[in-house]
Amino acid sequence: MYGETVKGGPLARQAAILCRDTRFRLYLDRRRRHKFGLSEQELPDGTHDEQDAREWLCAACGIESRAELDHNYRAAETFHGIRKRFGRWVYQLSAGMLA
Repeated sequence: MYGETVKGGPLARQAAILCRDTRFRLYLDRRRRHKFGLSEQELPDGTHDEQDAREWLCAACGIESRAELDHNYRAAETFHGIRKRFGRWVYQLSAGMLA
């Protein structure tokens, strides 16, 4: 999608909503702590903001803009996987299965 502007559709809107979700940003905080073996003091809850979430999501999906999700099959598949893992995490959190 180099040099051309793509218009976002439903997936781009879902991604924007996800990045505004404080639970998703908490998920990113805890995911990063686990991945890098950090303590909550080193990376406290609330560290990721909406912009951090957007940047992380774009990097994870291999895109420069969330609008590309509606035009890039691989990025869309990656996004669906992220949403699925996040949904599972939210369920486990609400069921008291996570600390």
